[in-house]
Amino acid sequence: MAISMPKILDCVVTDCSYNKNKECHAMAITVGSGGHPMCDTLFKSSQKGGFMELIGSVGACKEADCKFNQALECSAPGIHVGLHADHADCSTFVSR
Repeated sequence: MAISMPKILDCVVTDCSYNKNKECHAMAITVGSGGHPMCDTLFKSSQKGGFMELIGSVGACKEADCKFNQALECSAPGIHVGLHADHADCSTFVSR
């Protein structure tokens, strides 16, 4: 069985250090749970991080109520990261 991490298709949180041109360049993010599927990797700094030659992936998902969560891993074909109040959320989240 081939395993691959879902790619981050786009991210509108442009003040994140891993975001350049609405693309995430973190090697992998973690989607956490705190009542909603927050991007735990969000980091606001003037320093840019990540690798510009790659598009970020989802490394782990702690949002147990998402239908794409399988053994704490994301099984969506790709995700969108959007803004929710003052933080980033996985916009691809769908409740079970």
